[in-house]
Amino acid sequence: MSDWNPNLYLKFANERTQPSIDLISRIALAQPAQIVDLGCGPGNSTKALRQRWPTAHIVGVDNSPEMIAAATKADPNGHWQLADLSTWQPDAPFDLVFSNATLQWVKHHDTLMPRLLQMVAAGGALAVQMPDTSGLGMPVRHILAQVADLPQWRARVATAKGTTHTERPAFYYDILRPHCRHLELWETEYNHVLDSATAIVEWISATSLRPYLDALDTETHRQEFLAEMVQRVAEVYGTQYDGKVLFPFRRVFFIAYR
Repeated sequence: MSDWNPNLYLKFANERTQPSIDLISRIALAQPAQIVDLGCGPGNSTKALRQRWPTAHIVGVDNSPEMIAAATKADPNGHWQLADLSTWQPDAPFDLVFSNATLQWVKHHDTLMPRLLQMVAAGGALAVQMPDTSGLGMPVRHILAQVADLPQWRARVATAKGTTHTERPAFYYDILRPHCRHLELWETEYNHVLDSATAIVEWISATSLRPYLDALDTETHRQEFLAEMVQRVAEVYGTQYDGKVLFPFRRVFFIAYR
Protein backbone atom coordinates (compact mmCIF):
# COMPACT_ATOMS: atom_id res chain seq x y z
CA MET A 1 0.00 0.00 0.00
CA SER A 2 1.25 3.49 -0.80
CA ASP A 3 2.06 5.78 2.09
CA TRP A 4 -0.54 8.05 3.63
CA ASN A 5 -1.08 11.55 2.27
CA PRO A 6 -1.19 13.94 5.26
CA ASN A 7 -2.40 16.87 3.13
CA LEU A 8 -5.35 14.91 1.74
CA TYR A 9 -6.12 13.52 5.19
CA LEU A 10 -6.11 16.99 6.74
CA LYS A 11 -8.35 18.47 4.04
CA PHE A 12 -11.20 17.53 6.38
CA ALA A 13 -9.18 18.07 9.56
CA ASN A 14 -11.99 19.53 11.68
CA GLU A 15 -14.40 16.73 10.83
CA ARG A 16 -11.77 14.03 11.40
CA THR A 17 -10.63 15.52 14.71
CA GLN A 18 -14.08 16.04 16.27
CA PRO A 19 -14.59 12.36 17.22
CA SER A 20 -11.25 12.38 19.07
CA ILE A 21 -12.32 15.49 20.96
CA ASP A 22 -15.63 13.86 21.85
CA LEU A 23 -13.86 10.71 23.04
CA ILE A 24 -11.34 12.69 25.10
CA SER A 25 -14.15 14.62 26.80
CA ARG A 26 -15.65 11.34 28.07
CA ILE A 27 -12.45 9.93 29.59
CA ALA A 28 -12.80 10.02 33.38
CA LEU A 29 -9.12 10.37 34.27
CA ALA A 30 -8.05 13.42 36.24
CA GLN A 31 -4.31 13.72 35.50
CA PRO A 32 -2.86 10.83 33.49
CA ALA A 33 0.91 11.24 33.51
CA GLN A 34 1.77 8.93 30.62
CA ILE A 35 -0.35 8.84 27.43
CA VAL A 36 0.15 7.12 24.09
CA ASP A 37 -1.77 8.05 20.94
CA LEU A 38 -1.84 4.96 18.71
CA GLY A 39 -2.20 5.88 15.05
CA CYS A 40 -1.48 9.53 15.77
CA GLY A 41 -1.39 10.44 12.06
CA PRO A 42 -0.29 14.05 11.52
CA GLY A 43 -0.78 14.79 15.22
CA ASN A 44 -4.27 16.33 15.24
CA SER A 45 -5.59 13.90 17.88
CA THR A 46 -2.34 14.21 19.87
CA LYS A 47 -2.84 17.96 19.98
CA ALA A 48 -6.35 17.45 21.38
CA LEU A 49 -4.93 15.14 24.08
CA ARG A 50 -2.32 17.76 24.98
CA GLN A 51 -4.98 20.45 25.27
CA ARG A 52 -6.91 18.29 27.77
CA TRP A 53 -3.84 17.21 29.76
CA PRO A 54 -1.06 19.78 29.17
CA THR A 55 1.32 18.36 31.80
CA ALA A 56 1.19 14.76 30.57
CA HIS A 57 4.00 13.06 28.68
CA ILE A 58 2.36 12.07 25.37
CA VAL A 59 3.83 9.76 22.76
CA GLY A 60 2.40 9.56 19.24
CA VAL A 61 2.86 6.26 17.38
CA ASP A 62 2.14 5.65 13.69
CA ASN A 63 3.31 3.26 10.98
CA SER A 64 3.44 5.92 8.25
CA PRO A 65 6.74 7.81 7.77
CA GLU A 66 4.82 10.59 6.00
CA MET A 67 2.39 10.98 8.90
CA ILE A 68 5.20 11.00 11.48
CA ALA A 69 7.03 13.60 9.40
CA ALA A 70 3.90 15.77 9.28
CA ALA A 71 3.38 15.39 13.04
CA THR A 72 7.01 16.30 13.70
CA LYS A 73 6.74 19.36 11.48
CA ALA A 74 3.57 20.49 13.28
CA ASP A 75 5.11 19.87 16.71
CA PRO A 76 8.93 19.54 16.66
CA ASN A 77 8.99 19.17 20.44
CA GLY A 78 6.53 16.27 20.45
CA HIS A 79 7.46 12.65 21.04
CA TRP A 80 6.84 10.57 17.92
CA GLN A 81 7.52 6.91 17.15
CA LEU A 82 7.37 5.06 13.84
CA ALA A 83 6.02 1.57 14.54
CA ASP A 84 3.59 -1.14 13.42
CA LEU A 85 0.69 -1.23 15.88
CA SER A 86 0.07 -4.92 15.27
CA THR A 87 3.40 -5.74 16.95
CA TRP A 88 4.28 -2.56 18.91
CA GLN A 89 4.98 -3.09 22.61
CA PRO A 90 5.76 -0.29 25.09
CA ASP A 91 8.58 -0.43 27.63
CA ALA A 92 6.18 0.46 30.45
CA PRO A 93 2.39 0.76 30.87
CA PHE A 94 0.55 3.99 30.14
CA ASP A 95 -2.14 5.72 32.17
CA LEU A 96 -4.07 6.22 28.94
CA VAL A 97 -3.83 4.19 25.76
CA PHE A 98 -5.74 6.22 23.17
CA SER A 99 -6.58 5.51 19.53
CA ASN A 100 -8.67 7.56 17.12
CA ALA A 101 -9.78 6.10 13.75
CA THR A 102 -6.86 3.69 13.42
CA LEU A 103 -7.50 0.23 14.81
CA GLN A 104 -9.94 -0.66 12.02
CA TRP A 105 -6.77 -1.16 9.95
CA VAL A 106 -5.38 -3.75 12.39
CA LYS A 107 -6.65 -7.33 12.20
CA HIS A 108 -7.71 -9.79 14.90
CA HIS A 109 -9.54 -7.51 17.31
CA ASP A 110 -10.32 -10.48 19.54
CA THR A 111 -6.66 -10.57 20.59
CA LEU A 112 -5.65 -6.98 19.76
CA MET A 113 -7.97 -5.18 22.17
CA PRO A 114 -7.15 -7.29 25.25
CA ARG A 115 -3.44 -6.89 24.41
CA LEU A 116 -3.82 -3.10 24.29
CA LEU A 117 -5.70 -3.16 27.58
CA GLN A 118 -2.72 -4.92 29.16
CA MET A 119 -0.62 -1.87 28.22
CA VAL A 120 -2.75 0.24 30.59
CA ALA A 121 -1.53 0.87 34.12
CA ALA A 122 -3.80 0.13 37.08
CA GLY A 123 -6.37 2.91 37.36
CA GLY A 124 -5.89 3.94 33.76
CA ALA A 125 -7.95 3.48 30.59
CA LEU A 126 -8.00 2.24 27.02
CA ALA A 127 -10.01 4.68 24.88
CA VAL A 128 -10.80 3.83 21.24
CA GLN A 129 -12.82 5.30 18.37
CA MET A 130 -13.23 3.61 14.99
CA PRO A 131 -15.43 4.15 11.94
CA ASP A 132 -18.27 1.65 11.67
CA THR A 133 -17.06 -0.28 8.64
CA SER A 134 -20.27 -2.34 8.47
CA GLY A 135 -21.72 0.40 6.26
CA LEU A 136 -24.68 0.96 8.58
CA GLY A 137 -25.98 4.40 7.63
CA MET A 138 -23.09 4.90 5.18
CA PRO A 139 -24.19 4.24 1.59
CA VAL A 140 -20.73 5.17 0.30
CA ARG A 141 -19.34 1.91 1.69
CA HIS A 142 -21.94 -0.08 -0.24
CA ILE A 143 -21.18 2.00 -3.34
CA LEU A 144 -17.48 1.20 -2.99
CA ALA A 145 -18.26 -2.51 -2.75
CA GLN A 146 -20.48 -2.30 -5.84
CA VAL A 147 -17.88 -0.46 -7.93
CA ALA A 148 -15.15 -2.85 -6.80
CA ASP A 149 -17.30 -5.76 -7.96
CA LEU A 150 -17.77 -4.43 -11.50
CA PRO A 151 -16.27 -6.82 -14.08
CA GLN A 152 -13.53 -4.42 -15.15
CA TRP A 153 -12.32 -3.94 -11.54
CA ARG A 154 -13.16 -7.18 -9.70
CA ALA A 155 -9.87 -9.00 -10.26
CA ARG A 156 -7.72 -5.88 -10.11
CA VAL A 157 -8.90 -4.77 -6.64
CA ALA A 158 -9.50 -8.19 -5.07
CA THR A 159 -6.57 -7.75 -2.66
CA ALA A 160 -8.05 -4.49 -1.33
CA LYS A 161 -11.21 -6.06 0.06
CA GLY A 162 -11.37 -6.57 3.81
CA THR A 163 -8.48 -4.23 4.63
CA THR A 164 -10.57 -2.46 7.28
CA HIS A 165 -12.88 -4.08 9.79
CA THR A 166 -14.85 -3.01 12.85
CA GLU A 167 -17.04 -5.23 15.00
CA ARG A 168 -20.31 -4.30 16.66
CA PRO A 169 -20.19 -2.89 20.24
CA ALA A 170 -21.41 -6.18 21.75
CA PHE A 171 -18.26 -7.88 20.45
CA TYR A 172 -16.00 -5.40 22.27
CA TYR A 173 -18.06 -5.75 25.43
CA ASP A 174 -17.53 -9.51 25.53
CA ILE A 175 -13.78 -9.41 24.91
CA LEU A 176 -12.99 -6.47 27.22
CA ARG A 177 -15.46 -6.58 30.12
CA PRO A 178 -13.83 -9.61 31.81
CA HIS A 179 -10.53 -7.70 31.96
CA CYS A 180 -11.58 -4.24 33.17
CA ARG A 181 -13.38 -2.73 36.14
CA HIS A 182 -15.69 -0.56 34.04
CA LEU A 183 -16.54 -0.34 30.35
CA GLU A 184 -18.44 2.32 28.40
CA LEU A 185 -19.53 1.81 24.79
CA TRP A 186 -21.49 4.06 22.45
CA GLU A 187 -22.02 4.99 18.83
CA THR A 188 -22.36 8.43 17.26
CA GLU A 189 -23.46 9.32 13.74
CA TYR A 190 -21.95 12.59 12.53
CA ASN A 191 -23.61 14.45 9.67
CA HIS A 192 -20.70 16.19 7.97
CA VAL A 193 -21.62 19.07 5.68
CA LEU A 194 -19.55 18.75 2.48
CA ASP A 195 -19.52 20.71 -0.74
CA SER A 196 -20.38 17.91 -3.15
CA ALA A 197 -20.40 14.21 -3.94
CA THR A 198 -16.84 14.66 -5.14
CA ALA A 199 -15.88 15.80 -1.63
CA ILE A 200 -17.25 12.55 -0.17
CA VAL A 201 -15.06 10.56 -2.56
CA GLU A 202 -12.08 12.80 -1.71
CA TRP A 203 -12.74 12.10 1.98
CA ILE A 204 -12.55 8.32 1.60
CA SER A 205 -9.67 8.58 -0.91
CA ALA A 206 -7.45 9.37 2.07
CA THR A 207 -8.67 6.35 4.04
CA SER A 208 -10.88 3.39 3.06
CA LEU A 209 -10.56 3.97 -0.70
CA ARG A 210 -6.75 3.99 -0.60
CA PRO A 211 -6.22 0.21 -0.88
CA TYR A 212 -8.46 0.06 -3.96
CA LEU A 213 -6.65 2.89 -5.72
CA ASP A 214 -3.29 1.36 -4.81
CA ALA A 215 -4.38 -1.95 -6.33
CA LEU A 216 -4.95 -0.32 -9.74
CA ASP A 217 -1.87 -0.31 -11.93
CA THR A 218 -2.32 2.90 -13.94
CA GLU A 219 -3.42 6.45 -13.24
CA THR A 220 -6.02 6.08 -16.00
CA HIS A 221 -7.62 3.17 -14.18
CA ARG A 222 -7.58 5.09 -10.90
CA GLN A 223 -9.30 8.09 -12.48
CA GLU A 224 -11.92 5.84 -14.11
CA PHE A 225 -12.58 4.13 -10.77
CA LEU A 226 -12.93 7.51 -9.04
CA ALA A 227 -15.23 8.84 -11.76
CA GLU A 228 -17.53 5.84 -11.30
CA MET A 229 -17.53 6.41 -7.56
CA VAL A 230 -18.41 10.11 -7.92
CA GLN A 231 -21.24 9.36 -10.32
CA ARG A 232 -22.82 6.78 -8.05
CA VAL A 233 -22.31 8.82 -4.89
CA ALA A 234 -24.00 11.81 -6.57
CA GLU A 235 -26.99 9.62 -7.43
CA VAL A 236 -27.39 8.34 -3.85
CA TYR A 237 -26.53 11.39 -1.72
CA GLY A 238 -28.98 14.20 -2.35
CA THR A 239 -28.09 17.86 -2.16
CA GLN A 240 -29.51 20.28 0.39
CA TYR A 241 -31.25 23.56 -0.45
CA ASP A 242 -27.89 25.34 -0.63
CA GLY A 243 -26.18 22.71 -2.78
CA LYS A 244 -24.30 21.14 0.12
CA VAL A 245 -24.26 17.38 0.72
CA LEU A 246 -24.76 15.70 4.09
CA PHE A 247 -22.32 12.85 4.71
CA PRO A 248 -23.58 10.68 7.61
CA PHE A 249 -20.67 8.93 9.30
CA ARG A 250 -21.25 6.41 12.11
CA ARG A 251 -18.45 5.74 14.60
CA VAL A 252 -17.96 3.22 17.42
CA PHE A 253 -16.47 4.32 20.76
CA PHE A 254 -15.43 2.54 23.93
CA ILE A 255 -13.49 3.30 27.11
CA ALA A 256 -12.23 0.40 29.23
CA TYR A 257 -10.96 1.26 32.73
CA ARG A 258 -8.49 -0.98 34.56
